[in-house]
Amino acid sequence: MSKEEDKFKHSKRLLKDENAIKKQMKIAKDHKVTEFNPKLDQPHRFHKHYVMNCGNPDCFMCANPRKIFKEKTIQEQRFEQDVDNPRDTHSNGIKPNE
Repeated sequence: MSKEEDKFKHSKRLLKDENAIKKQMKIAKDHKVTEFNPKLDQPHRFHKHYVMNCGNPDCFMCANPRKIFKEKTIQEQRFEQDVDNPRDTHSNGIKPNE
């Protein structure tokens, strides 16, 4: 048996999904994506996907910026910094005993 609280949570989830779809449709209309996007015939597809994401991995807007701009990851940058200037301290700032 479902309780009143369960019914309320379920309706709240449905409302949240509907609001997300409405927001994505508003973005599509504001940016005039509606004219050339066949996905807009099925607005429920925007429940978990964004309108401005075309899904093409080679697209400038959708691709990973490290791939497009040849940027290094934060870990790679940190490693290069440590190689150039080695630290003589532990992570808490205390110098190691020799």
